[in-house]
Amino acid sequence: MPETWQQAVGEAITEATGDYFAIQSETPCGGGCINEATLLHGDAISYFVKLNDRSAEAMFATEFRALEAINSANAIRAPHPIALGQFAGRAFLVLEAIEFGAAPADWSAMGEQLATLHRKVSDRFGWAEGNYIGSSPQCNAWADDWTTFFREQRLRPQLEMAKRRGSPIRGAVHLLAAVDDLLAGHRPEPSLLHGDLWGGNAGHDASGSPVIYDPASYYGDRETDLAFTEMFGGFPPSFYAAYDRAWPRPAGYEQRKALYNLYHVINHANLFGGGYQSQAESVIRQLLA
Repeated sequence: MPETWQQAVGEAITEATGDYFAIQSETPCGGGCINEATLLHGDAISYFVKLNDRSAEAMFATEFRALEAINSANAIRAPHPIALGQFAGRAFLVLEAIEFGAAPADWSAMGEQLATLHRKVSDRFGWAEGNYIGSSPQCNAWADDWTTFFREQRLRPQLEMAKRRGSPIRGAVHLLAAVDDLLAGHRPEPSLLHGDLWGGNAGHDASGSPVIYDPASYYGDRETDLAFTEMFGGFPPSFYAAYDRAWPRPAGYEQRKALYNLYHVINHANLFGGGYQSQAESVIRQLLA
């Protein structure tokens, strides 16, 4: 039996890959607001490991399967998931270790390859399981209609979460009633999405090639991925130009993106509070005006 979580991870890697992995050293990484992260180094290979308490095991499992789906599309690079498990009250997720940032970033390739990912489509909106947006549960029940899916599986759960935490979002009832009008005539295909595509979840490897990671995948309107890329300063113009050359955004995107990003603003209000609640209420007022 392993005596430390490092030994447990090493055994999980060995079992998953079929190659014995002995940890020679460890390099802690700057983690996000949810998980710890570290690099485990062997003789000839390293692995990136996410760590959290045992309650995060379900979250790690959904990320594992989302990364498998993105990689199976052969459109854009994402870390290959290797193993997951738990030890002594801690959950872990082992991923391919990718070296970032040594060459100029090819943002045009990022746009083109994301469009290729989005061309992998389903016949319905949703996902085979619920997953997580940040640490918030994300509903993915299958639906034939995008407007219904976005209202019932995205906006309503977040608005109800805000109400349960004692900080209801003003205008919520009117917003939900207006979604049909706000998305009237819009009939997108159910595209394979990253689902949480902001600047912190996209980068470039040592050769400058695009990499996306930390997904919250489902089949939905591709515009939701693109809208979120604009929320925290936006990607470079070359990204959007290349995406539009590969698969132009349809008319009305500029109006819809505020509605789509509202989902993330409300989620941030639920997770972090602060000014996100007033930002969400401002967006709702503008949408209803």
